[in-house]
Parts: sequence; C-alpha cells; structure tokens
Amino acid sequence: MRRAILIWLALAAAALAALAFALATGSSRLAPLQLLQAVISPQDSTAGDIVMQLRLPRALAAFATGGLLALAGALMQVLLRNPLADPYVLGLSGGASVGALGVMLFGFGSGAIWINLGAGAGALTAIALVLVFARRDFARQQMFGARDASPRLLLTGVILAAGWGAIITVMLTMASEAKLRGMLFWLMGDLNGAESWVPATLMLIAVLVFIYPLARDLNVLLRGEALAHALGVRVVVLRRKIYLAAAAATALAVTTAGPVGFVGLVIPHALRLVLGNDQRMLLPAAALAGGTLLTLADTAARSVLAPQQLPVGVITAILGVPSFMYLLTRRPGSA
Repeated sequence: MRRAILIWLALAAAALAALAFALATGSSRLAPLQLLQAVISPQDSTAGDIVMQLRLPRALAAFATGGLLALAGALMQVLLRNPLADPYVLGLSGGASVGALGVMLFGFGSGAIWINLGAGAGALTAIALVLVFARRDFARQQMFGARDASPRLLLTGVILAAGWGAIITVMLTMASEAKLRGMLFWLMGDLNGAESWVPATLMLIAVLVFIYPLARDLNVLLRGEALAHALGVRVVVLRRKIYLAAAAATALAVTTAGPVGFVGLVIPHALRLVLGNDQRMLLPAAALAGGTLLTLADTAARSVLAPQQLPVGVITAILGVPSFMYLLTRRPGSA
C-alpha cells in the first residue's frame, strides 16, 4: 500500500503540472507569475478571464475524459482478459457517434448541449443493445456453468460496431458540405465544444468509488473463472458490474469529447508493464495517467497551430501509434 500511495502521489503531481501547463499555454502564453495572479484574482485582468472562463473548464474536461477512457480501458481488459482491449470494443463509440451526428444532420437542436445529449442517447442505446444480446449468455453461465461468455460478448460488440459504422457512412453521405466539416471534426475527437467538466468529473469519481472495492475480485478473475468460482467470487455478477462501469465511463467520455482513441488502450497497457497487474494499484493510476495524457494532448491540439485548433483525437493517434508499437516491441510476449 505504501508503494501504491507513492505512485498515486507522483501521478497526481504530474496531473497538476499538466493542468498548470494547460492553463499557461495557448495563443497567448502566460508566465508563471501571470498565471498565479490570474488564478488568485481572475477578475483583475484579461488573463484571468481567459484562464478561468476558457482554459480551466476545458483542461478539467480533458482530464476527466482521459481518466474515464483509461479507467474504462483497464476494466475492459479485465472483462475480456485481453490486454489489447479498449473502451470502444463493444461499439459504444459507434452508438454515441450516430446519436451526435444525427443531431447535426437533422437539426434537432443547436449548440454543443444538443450534440452531447444525442451522443449520450446513442451510447445508452449501444449499451442496451449489447446487454440484450449478451443477456442469454450471462444467464446460461450463471445457471449452468456454461463456457466463458467473453468471446460472444466481444463478437457482439464487433458486429454492432460494424453496423454503427455503416450508419455513420450513410449519414456522412447525406450531409451537406456546410455540416460535413463539423461532423468529421467531431468524429476525430474534439474538446472545443466541452461546455462543462462537472458531469465527466463526477462520473470518474463515481466509477472509481464503485469499482475499487471490487479490485481484489478483479485480480482473482484475471487468474481464470474456475479459480474465481472456487474462491467464492460471483463471476457473472462481477462481470456485469465491470461492463456497466466501463460502459458508463465510455459513454460520458464520448459524450464530452467525441471518440478519442488510444488513451484507453495505451495507458492501462503501459501501466501494467511498469506497475504490474494488481488492480488495486492499477485502477487509480490509470485514471490519473489517462487524465494527464489527454490534458497534455488537448493543450497541444489547441496551441500547436494557434489560433487554429486540431482535433484532440489526431494528437492522441499521433502519440498512441508509436507508443503502443514501442510497448509491443519492448516485451514481445506481453500481449
């Protein structure tokens, strides 16, 4: 526990440094003293308005979204017992994308709040569909000790993701040129429309509080369902809790920032190689490291070509592809 606390404190310090860097960086850079003054007395300067009204909410939204994605990735890798699983493997991103693009295409409302509501509705629809299709397998496993339902759950998600992808293609084909750019920008992941950091932050805290007491059972589940049953773990109930927690985290992350890739795949995988596979240490560490990564990526997205902004999903892809290839080549047998 002492080692875990030290690691969490180090990651928390890195997160604070990333947030400070995000507040100081942009089209107009702030020196450390200017930043401190802007935070302490935001009403006394234009810099204070920029920091408190624009940069701070966006940085906090980025941190919460990254934490949700990394936490969901860690849970999905436990659920499917596959270190290469990511939060979008069950089609949640596709469902949220269809909901958000439907609002943009058919004009049900204007503003980011309506897009977020559409994305949330789409993600909830995807969750419901996966649960409906997987319900029989979970029930059979609970009643008769049937074989592991993870492969069928994964296959269900892959098929649904393909269906969502087809619907997205149809929507993009139907869209006018005026709407097409905004739709494509959202699909690449974008925090520019994140109006509030509070829902994502509350969800991150709620998922951690809900799932952390189950960390010991998660460790046992990773060693095999037979051993977990023998040690008294209610495997089917535990799997449902994992899925619901990961699905809720992914749904709100996509609702906040769009489908941002690689955070939920790279962060848990990298931490597992460095810290080991103890979920008691890994889950909080993943939340902190994922939040730090996406905060830095969003800072780069809005400052590299300032005043023009890039989708944050482009930055995470640029960082994620070589990072993950390095992780695979570092330990070829780890995946």
